[in-house]
Amino acid sequence: MTNTLTVAELKRRGMAAIEEGLRRGPVHIVKRNKPAAVVLSEEEYARLTHGKVTKPQGLTAVQWLLNLPGTGTRSKEEIDAELKAERVW
Repeated sequence: MTNTLTVAELKRRGMAAIEEGLRRGPVHIVKRNKPAAVVLSEEEYARLTHGKVTKPQGLTAVQWLLNLPGTGTRSKEEIDAELKAERVW
């Protein structure tokens, strides 16, 4: 049987649940009855990567968003005025 841990149990028990599961090998995390992730021990991860961890290539999601050109037509002042009007009670 696969060494599984549900997200609900992970939320309830936290790191203790992961540590307990790792004693039996990799821990398969299940979210909404579907496989979501696998947690490995540090030793197993190092073995699989041969001790070489590669840096992800490309932009992060935040960097990508910040690089998008502006498409709005309102000025900052207009947006600020609208927000201020919405917040007046």
